[in-house]
Amino acid sequence: MSVINWKLYTFVSFLFLSSAAAGAREADERTPVINGTVRGKYEFQPEDMAGRFMVRNARVSISGSVSPIVSYKAEIDLCDEGQIKMLDAYGRLRITDNLHFTIGQMRVPFTIDAHRSPHQQYFANRSFIAKQVGNVRDVGAQLAWTFGEDVPVSITAGLFNGSGLTGQKDFWTRNINFSGKAQVSLPCGFNVVLSAQKIRPDDLNIMMYSVGAYYDSGRLHVEAEYLYKTYGNGAFSDVGSFDGFVCYSIPVGNGNRAVKFVSPLLRYDSMSDHSDGIRYLNGVPDPTGVLVINDYARSRITGGVTVSLGTPFVSDIRINYEKYFYRAGAVPNVSEKDKFVVEFMVRF
Repeated sequence: MSVINWKLYTFVSFLFLSSAAAGAREADERTPVINGTVRGKYEFQPEDMAGRFMVRNARVSISGSVSPIVSYKAEIDLCDEGQIKMLDAYGRLRITDNLHFTIGQMRVPFTIDAHRSPHQQYFANRSFIAKQVGNVRDVGAQLAWTFGEDVPVSITAGLFNGSGLTGQKDFWTRNINFSGKAQVSLPCGFNVVLSAQKIRPDDLNIMMYSVGAYYDSGRLHVEAEYLYKTYGNGAFSDVGSFDGFVCYSIPVGNGNRAVKFVSPLLRYDSMSDHSDGIRYLNGVPDPTGVLVINDYARSRITGGVTVSLGTPFVSDIRINYEKYFYRAGAVPNVSEKDKFVVEFMVRF
């Protein structure tokens, strides 16, 4: 059986079991919850006079509890940039009301924007921090602790393989990765987030540090975040990446109208020359090679509007224009150029 057929078989079985469980409808906490996100979009790059339709995500997840202290989540994406991927797959133990233990496959606790699910994104395309510089999912275990009443604090820290999502079989390591994140919720809608992470995609340790803050009033959201990335033994120049944006949601008419909110938004993000931390020789991963520039230094201004056909982040039409500014001598990736984007996102 091919890999694709095996994944499809697994997913069909996943849906069958989920439906059977949901059909039971036991009136207790064991009834599973099924969610999904579908994102279809059209992009046009004026420089190339070319466009494309694409399905960016087709995610389905099942989550729930089997007892008052044990919960779970399993999530698969049928079209993550054209590939079928198993994403979240973990069990969670509620040690106390404020202390949770999670083991399995998950997005590591790091940064603000990289930790957002697709339906929670404000823009059609992710920031450089979320896509290139700080995007990590892995297999491991973590603890999450919350405390404080007047000033709530949430601390999450974990240990991870570094094997990624598909390299678990026969993977053994003496270099466990770690990640930690602390969020302080201040009065009046202000939040401060600090995080650090160590990864080892090849034979060198990479350290990343992130500091960010945001304000959210329910209608106005203002956010800024900076990530700093260093490579062991000076194998590559340190990387800095910034993401800042503002979004303002405007209610439209009464509750009988199809359009509920219109949200103008504006973002500026940037990054210096970036390596993924893997050695290459003649363009192919090779342990005798060196780290190379995978993403050239650039900045970008993204402006647009989100039309919400219900509660924001449930059924949104995202209309964006992205303007790129590359450093001299940079070679843009084929899909990293000025573009118009129209996306329809549905969360169920």
